[in-house]
Amino acid sequence: MVKKGFPAVHFYDQDFVDLYEKTWAWLQDSWKSGNSKNGFPKTYFNYPANNTVNQFESILATFFLVYSNGQFQACPSLDLFYAKQEETGAIRGRYSEANGKAVTDNDNPEGVQPPLFSWAEYNLYHKEGNKKRLKEIVVYLEQYYHWLEQTFKAENGLYNVPLSATMMENAPRANTYYPVDFNAQQAVNALYMSEIGDILNDKEMSFKYKRKYFSLKTRISSQMWNQEDGIYYDLDKNEEQVKVKTIASFWTMLAEIPNEDRANTLIEHLKDPESFGTDNPFPSLAASEPDYTEDGDGCRGSVYPPFTFMVVKGLEKYAQYELARECSIRHMYFMLDTLHPEGDVKGNIYEAYKPNSDGPAVSESIKDFPKPVFLAYTSIATVTLVVENILGLYISLPRKTVDWIMPTLEIMGIENLSLKRNLITILSNKSGRGWEIRLESEKLYYFTINILDEHKKKTLPIPSGKCSMLIDKL
Repeated sequence: MVKKGFPAVHFYDQDFVDLYEKTWAWLQDSWKSGNSKNGFPKTYFNYPANNTVNQFESILATFFLVYSNGQFQACPSLDLFYAKQEETGAIRGRYSEANGKAVTDNDNPEGVQPPLFSWAEYNLYHKEGNKKRLKEIVVYLEQYYHWLEQTFKAENGLYNVPLSATMMENAPRANTYYPVDFNAQQAVNALYMSEIGDILNDKEMSFKYKRKYFSLKTRISSQMWNQEDGIYYDLDKNEEQVKVKTIASFWTMLAEIPNEDRANTLIEHLKDPESFGTDNPFPSLAASEPDYTEDGDGCRGSVYPPFTFMVVKGLEKYAQYELARECSIRHMYFMLDTLHPEGDVKGNIYEAYKPNSDGPAVSESIKDFPKPVFLAYTSIATVTLVVENILGLYISLPRKTVDWIMPTLEIMGIENLSLKRNLITILSNKSGRGWEIRLESEKLYYFTINILDEHKKKTLPIPSGKCSMLIDKL
């Protein structure tokens, strides 16, 4: 069983459950203490071997820490960066643990990284229901957005950043000047800034970012989409498409940029084994590209859990729940293969995997690659994908709703998940009376069950205490 305090998951494959439980045990080692020299929070999440904190990793961490029932706090991962914000609104991608100063590189002098704070804060709000926090931090988010515009937005309305800002440094994207992923990430930023404006009942803010979102969406749609190849491409300095198919294209789905026809074309790429539909979904570079390698070699074919997570969340936006679940399960099996290798070899989980064979990705050119037990990347699969896509639970605390989207009826569920001060349990099981959902809660909430293959959907108020429902009676 998991350590007391964490929610327990139930699934027909016990290996998935074991890996989920191991993750919480491993996470104990990823907490460090701030001090007067670096000005970091009292405790914050970071990879033990790191000597800098990384914005991309810290943002990703919030997506799984919210499922720890408060055992691990998600907010310090973001607050650390807000506390370092400069007068210009700048937030750098890395800060030194030794002295708290920004760490930048020659090719990325501004130290910019994917601008995903608003996405993380929106998710935090729905998992923790803390509106007061949104009111307090929105000023940081607005100043940060303004800095990104002032520093990186070109006259054509698109954003020009160095390739290292995309977290895909060795991807074969030579001549890229306007990266499709960073531009789509900034569209995601604007989209969730508008949503936060709605939550705070700030109509002016909501409208302002909605306008910015549609402006950027229009430019990405008109300039980066290639109708013949059915994918979005980076642009070079002359605004010509750089025709290399990378996982970067799929940030557009998370940003809700493609229309239905374009989304369907992108989804075909995700199913095609010659493109991104490899056995372990989804490689960082399409299998049809000349620079693709079965060893992975960084972003030349490796499967990175956070990019798989991003694609899965994009598939959700287009109601592709079955494909999202199937790909999450396939990805988890590859992680389990390295955790339980054959013979006397010690097992582990890694930051990146091979696309079509067992084992971690391999690279001769990247130092210390892939990192073992790199929880900022791996836990987003072993916790978040397990809860949200393999089990299929979607939770909104402010709305008091739990949606359970099940492609098919199976024995599974979650036990003692904390919704603020309310512990809930939701389990499906087969009894003598047929398939039954057992529910337990300390307070009233609204439960939606959606069984896709049986076309059954029902929303019910769940009272405090224990109750059950028979699927056949829905």
